[in-house]
Amino acid sequence: MMNITILCVGKLKETYWTDAVFEYSKRLSKYCVLHIDEIKESSKDDRDEEGADILKRIKKEDYVIALEVSGKQIDSEDLASKIENLQVSGKSRVSFIIGGSEGLSQEVSNRADYSLSFSKMTFPHQMMRVILLEQIYRSFKIMKNEKYHK
Repeated sequence: MMNITILCVGKLKETYWTDAVFEYSKRLSKYCVLHIDEIKESSKDDRDEEGADILKRIKKEDYVIALEVSGKQIDSEDLASKIENLQVSGKSRVSFIIGGSEGLSQEVSNRADYSLSFSKMTFPHQMMRVILLEQIYRSFKIMKNEKYHK
């Protein structure tokens, strides 16, 4: 079973975000082992400290996907294919990284194996966490040919 870690800067405060994350985490438990690791957001001047904290949590064998505005935009089927290809090639550990309001440090971007963009728009990191979880869930449903994706 694939291990997926979501490394995200910042905490969820509002109940509607935590409820949504709980729901998708529950749904994903059928398809993968999911870990969500929250990282304290640092001040504007200390993005490198935040980056160092992120990098400490990444294992050498992790395939790292950084969510960045400048990353590649793909559709849901392509994300499903990417995850499936990682599984087939023996990559059982995937870490997705959601940065804070200042974005990711250069060191974190450099460590990423893939840079993914959901849009040229900027989203709150709380919302992005829910969107990412939904898309990972959708990917597994696509891979299993289960009804959900239209």
